Amino acid sequence: MSSGIVIAIIVVVVLIVLAVGVWMAVRRRHLRERFGPEYERAVEAGDSRTAAERDLRDREQRHDDLDLKPLPSTARQQYAQQWNSVQEHFVDSPQEAVGEADQLVTRLMKERGYPTEGYEQQVKDLSVEHGRTLEHYRAAHEVNARAGGQQTTTEELRGAMVHYRALFDDLLTNGDRPGQQHA
Repeated sequence: MSSGIVIAIIVVVVLIVLAVGVWMAVRRRHLRERFGPEYERAVEAGDSRTAAERDLRDREQRHDDLDLKPLPSTARQQYAQQWNSVQEHFVDSPQEAVGEADQLVTRLMKERGYPTEGYEQQVKDLSVEHGRTLEHYRAAHEVNARAGGQQTTTEELRGAMVHYRALFDDLLTNGDRPGQQHA
């Protein structure tokens, strides 16, 4: 082989490697921006970065297949009123109010079009659009799960309400068009 052909082959290989590297970096940046803190959580929990990124792309695909719908302003107002009622109930019965907050968030998810068949799947589905408030949901869910056995303090229950509120607000104000903030 002539040195010109060898150089051409090397240049082509280098360009292909660079293109693949740029493509992977762009794809990784997209996932980081889309999932926020959930990206790092998935990478830390996964077997490898590649497996975690594959899982996140699968979540995106499932999310894209969901029939998410906007909430009419009257529904948003009703949910806001229901939340206020749950908060008022917290004063007299904190443990019950946390359970009610969980149910209200789940109803809101369902009305928006999110499947609600199980907590782990809910977390995955929410992670695509609500990754920045998902840790709130995890924390609230954990307290709510312990609340049934009387293993929580009033302060933990108050914290759970704050955490549920973060996701509730995100779901409620993100209801005009999926992926868009309500103006």
